[in-house]
Amino acid sequence: MCDSCVMRSVAGALGRRGVLAAMAASAAALSVQPAAAQAVRSAPVHRVVDLTHTLRPDFPTFGGTPAFEMEQAMVLARDGYNVMKFTYYEHVGTHFDAPIHFAADGATVDRIPAENLVCPLVVLDVRAKAEADPDYQATPDDIAALERQHGRIPAGACVALNSGWDARANGPGFRNASGNALRFPGFRPDVAPLLIERNVASVAVDTLSLDHGGSTSFGFHKAWLGSGRWGLECVANLGALPATGATLVAGAPKVAGGTGGHGRVLALV
Repeated sequence: MCDSCVMRSVAGALGRRGVLAAMAASAAALSVQPAAAQAVRSAPVHRVVDLTHTLRPDFPTFGGTPAFEMEQAMVLARDGYNVMKFTYYEHVGTHFDAPIHFAADGATVDRIPAENLVCPLVVLDVRAKAEADPDYQATPDDIAALERQHGRIPAGACVALNSGWDARANGPGFRNASGNALRFPGFRPDVAPLLIERNVASVAVDTLSLDHGGSTSFGFHKAWLGSGRWGLECVANLGALPATGATLVAGAPKVAGGTGGHGRVLALV
């Protein structure tokens, strides 16, 4: 989730004490060495699932503006090669949220260690609840139920929220605007401390924001990214994955000073 309007709501929210705490947490989180990255993947890969939406100018955005503008800068017949020029905000389509997105001194996207981008993937399925309530927020009880069925979430994992919202990405139902408010699922802020205690490396959602659409405080964003961890928004095809057993391969952009950015995200099953 992003756009300049969101950033204004976050500025100054942490204060000096919050900034110092975020710096310490960021350093600790970025030192995590996920088991999947240390041991690589020993299990055979039967299929690769693309978790990335195709980015197009009309892909829905948090602020409702076009995802990007594109023009052809070089033409094969005239210049000998084709080159397109893109103009867009970092946080469009399937994209990364780096810690600095919501923490004044958080790590930029280029500082996310490569070994943290390959990790066990745990899928939390809340599709039935999201269908009944578009404002649904995943709770600690949802995490507890997941762990009762599939075991404790491994350290260094990515926990992905499967609300089924990716099926709406081709229309206005993805933003699901009601007046000035958006209505789509996300993580409830009190899930962040639980996942941090589990030493989870990242989270992902199939919606436009880690927080539910109606949030104005962005409490999950602040707690999660403020701890030095990273997130993925607008992922696709989580319904094609098992709850556990897949490996996430997240191609984050390596842009100096970036707060996030569009990337290619895959799951190995």
